[in-house]
Amino acid sequence: MIQDQILHLSYTQPVHYLRDYLFLIPLLVALLSEISKVVLHGIRTGNWQEKLFQPGGMPSSHSAFVTSLLIIVGRKLGTTSAEFAIAFVFACVMWFDAMSSRRAIGEQAKLLNRLQHWEHLKERLGHSLPEVIGGILFGSLVTMLGIIISDHFAL
Repeated sequence: MIQDQILHLSYTQPVHYLRDYLFLIPLLVALLSEISKVVLHGIRTGNWQEKLFQPGGMPSSHSAFVTSLLIIVGRKLGTTSAEFAIAFVFACVMWFDAMSSRRAIGEQAKLLNRLQHWEHLKERLGHSLPEVIGGILFGSLVTMLGIIISDHFAL
């Protein structure tokens, strides 16, 4: 029994995990959005080290992740399910928080740094509207690509 399971796992293509474990797609989206953030920041500034797993920047990884999660829940359980409604509200809260609350905290940090002549507080915590929209689009596209790939190889 255990040998059959091990044998089955060894012959399973990695793309099957995307179909069987749909939560892997949003995790992959979050990772890819962080990598793209580093690449975009590196191209723009020449500094390739600062942006990995740092707040702010294009695209918003949080927005990409919750968008992917929303699509996966909608696809798996339907858009009329209670789980989809919860995922939708969660996504809206994350999008709003990225553009307002965290951005306001960053502005306060900037003011405190100036008043105290510090540079200790991180000033780039939130996202602009284009960064959030970029995250939503990135999350949507990569999620749909993941779904298409997992469906194609499921045959």
